[in-house]
Amino acid sequence: MKITTTGSLGNIAQPLVKQLIAAGHEVTVITTKDDKVSDIEALGAKAAVGSISDASFLTRAFSGADAVYTMMPPSIGTSNFIQNIADAGQAYADAIKAAGINRVVLLSSVGADAESGNGPVQGVHRVENIFRQLNGVNVTVIRSGFFYVNFLRDIPQIKSRNVFGNNYSGDIRLALTHPDDLASAIAEALQAIGDGFEVKYVVSDVATGDQLAALFGKAIGKPELTWTAIPDEQLKQGMLSTGMSAELVGLIVEMGQGVQNGLIMNDFFNTDRNVIGKVKLEQFAEEFKNRYTRA
Repeated sequence: MKITTTGSLGNIAQPLVKQLIAAGHEVTVITTKDDKVSDIEALGAKAAVGSISDASFLTRAFSGADAVYTMMPPSIGTSNFIQNIADAGQAYADAIKAAGINRVVLLSSVGADAESGNGPVQGVHRVENIFRQLNGVNVTVIRSGFFYVNFLRDIPQIKSRNVFGNNYSGDIRLALTHPDDLASAIAEALQAIGDGFEVKYVVSDVATGDQLAALFGKAIGKPELTWTAIPDEQLKQGMLSTGMSAELVGLIVEMGQGVQNGLIMNDFFNTDRNVIGKVKLEQFAEEFKNRYTRA
């Protein structure tokens, strides 16, 4: 098969590309950066450099492909993040139609069932709806839980202030996903025919913030580590102090509020979805420990 992937060589895309090449497929990897071309070619893939907001470029990159993997970055540009994501989703859809693609896999997220109140996830909600309108195209939407690797961002705060948490309480169950499980699920879906428009969840494990704090604390030799429910305003000011835009900060705070009120995780937990991933949190705790030690 000829398969075009997006996401350059990120946490999900790199293991995905390796799996597809190992399976004998001809892979084209879309990247926005020229300096990634040599790394992509070293894996045995072809690089296509351009913007996912450019429908003409995407049409050329998709042309001749038997299947396409699409993903949306958490933010595009410096403002109007949700609209920019929706616009890129429309560019994808236009290119899919123009290139005659009939098999597509879209990476989405828990919370994408909600129209609003879900922060940055609102963007991919809108993209899901755009893809739903693709006639004659088999679209598989893979909704991920929160990425394990995002907790690595908390290491500096743990080291400097012994603070680990977010703007939701530590007793809320979180659907969590390891990138390797996503890569495997996406690779499997790309090689399957598909069945119209379908939504699947890929979740590796489930835990509360309190359980995560206990697990990571034990791994790094800080058994006293606990989950901190950070007030919205405090979280907001902390992110603004790092130079993040007020718009993006507001979306991230809103997403945490969506976790607190159940909006983000409800569809997964209330519709008998299964935990299908193989990489469990106990395994990731070793990775967390190693990164903490090196930090």
